[in-house]
Amino acid sequence: MTAERPDHTLQATALVHEAYARLVGEQAATWSNRKHFFFAAGRAMQQILVEHARARARQKRGGQAKRVPLSVVNLGEEQDPLAILALDEAFCRLEKEEPEAAEVVRLRFFAGLSGDETAAVLAISQRQVDRLWAFARAWLFRALESGGQLP
Repeated sequence: MTAERPDHTLQATALVHEAYARLVGEQAATWSNRKHFFFAAGRAMQQILVEHARARARQKRGGQAKRVPLSVVNLGEEQDPLAILALDEAFCRLEKEEPEAAEVVRLRFFAGLSGDETAAVLAISQRQVDRLWAFARAWLFRALESGGQLP
């Protein structure tokens, strides 16, 4: 969110506050371990960003923009809510087909962890994280470029 355009309505602070509110809710949250916390935080941030994109894409907000292939998706700079929604759709499919790779994406992309932190949370080697991260990025890129039609 640091590279976000200045007029963006969802600021980094607001994202963190909203994620915290969802994590804590009306009852005290309990996480079984560090991995559980980071997955919950990553999922909360993902949901908030997708909901924000859906709201921006609605008809009354000019949601008639057409879908275009993406070369790079950066949620912090992305102005097209359809790009974020396309990424979420592709991520959901990745989660079903390659759950390990999706775990790495959730921690690296949505929770903002480094490769070392992701390896520690998942209790796997840094090399395994790098391999899964490269695979997931290529898979998502291919899914987005093909308009969501993967074999």
